[in-house]
Amino acid sequence: MRVHAAVRPGTSLPDYARELVRVHHAVIGGERAAVPLRPRALVARSWSRVMRLGLAPDGDNGRDPLGADEVARRRLDSPLGEVIDELGQLIGSLADAAQFLLVVTDADGVILWRQGAPAIRRRADDLGFCEGATWTEAKVGTNAIGTALAEAAPVELFSAEHFEQAQHPWFCTASPVHDPRTGELLGVVDVSGPALTLHPAIGALVETGTRLAESRLWQRHLRRLERLRRSAAPLVGTSGGPLLLVDDDGWVAHSSGVAATQRVAAPAEGRAMAVPGLGLCLPERLPEGWLIRPTSPARPMTLVLDLAEAPILEVRSGDARWRCALTTRHAEILLLLHAAGPDGLSAPALSRALFGDAEHVVTVRAEVSRLRRSLGAFVESRPYRLTGGVRMTVRPEPTACGFVRESTTPGIRALLSRAAPR
Repeated sequence: MRVHAAVRPGTSLPDYARELVRVHHAVIGGERAAVPLRPRALVARSWSRVMRLGLAPDGDNGRDPLGADEVARRRLDSPLGEVIDELGQLIGSLADAAQFLLVVTDADGVILWRQGAPAIRRRADDLGFCEGATWTEAKVGTNAIGTALAEAAPVELFSAEHFEQAQHPWFCTASPVHDPRTGELLGVVDVSGPALTLHPAIGALVETGTRLAESRLWQRHLRRLERLRRSAAPLVGTSGGPLLLVDDDGWVAHSSGVAATQRVAAPAEGRAMAVPGLGLCLPERLPEGWLIRPTSPARPMTLVLDLAEAPILEVRSGDARWRCALTTRHAEILLLLHAAGPDGLSAPALSRALFGDAEHVVTVRAEVSRLRRSLGAFVESRPYRLTGGVRMTVRPEPTACGFVRESTTPGIRALLSRAAPR
């Protein structure tokens, strides 16, 4: 996704900054003086969200940075820690000379890394723009990091487009970073600096940094699968019968005797799992992954989506049974895919069914990824659909199901409407 510039080329930055201050006073301060400009739609949406939260534009809205130990823990947990050095080399190497900051957050908007010249870091410290601080809209108002998280899109803000007056002397350009395997949000890459130093190339620099991070994460994923294949080669080479070799998240490094799939459910010690083509399996722990083999000859599998009480998916293979508790959202996705049949649903179509519009594709991809982590290969992508050859039934019938009748999800309401007697 491209970062859309906040300022048109050739614009006088001092003049535009003064004009935006008048817009800010008129819209947020309630002044009635006529101004020739209105806030950009992106900014207007953010200001509306922030004002509903009750934040003060002229106040010191709480920063309350997390302690050093918690920041260190989040850094260890963040996949972006694997690429922070390369981001620093690409963007941070320019920060000292250009007088801007490179900032990287986690998915919660907590600043985990910050790089730049000492003078600009001191100015940021005065603003509370420091490691451990949470820069969401709910905490500090309209800002590129928080608004990028709220909009699920790249954002650039200039001067008084920020909600807090203390942030008006700054520009900030931010872009979300996603797990290239799953689409899950990992964090935000941001470049911020004095407003009157904003350059048209900043947006391209942030976009390049985001693409670099996602590309490097994908390359590391492929290398981990290759290491797993090499380390398990002696065992796989001497094993008879069908099998899968997978990592801790269920990504398939090698398959034998079964149709290849990209991902199965994430294995767990001592927990049986169902895999199309293999039937019920008991995963075997390896030093760097898992070996998945059938516990008995593979039998056709059927799925039962039980919505009588808390959503449950039951997998049946011969006399064997495997049950998996579902979230409400995951049960809705399975019900929608079941209704869609073999044609399935595209990501925009599933977004419309779940949210009423096609603007939540990133969220949809993350939800389906989490569902596949639980269920594995029963859900295929491009388009999203139930795996071919696996039959699913729903009980009770949708028209008799409280889960369906009480749902406010647009696609589920449409299913109920179509199923109702006329």
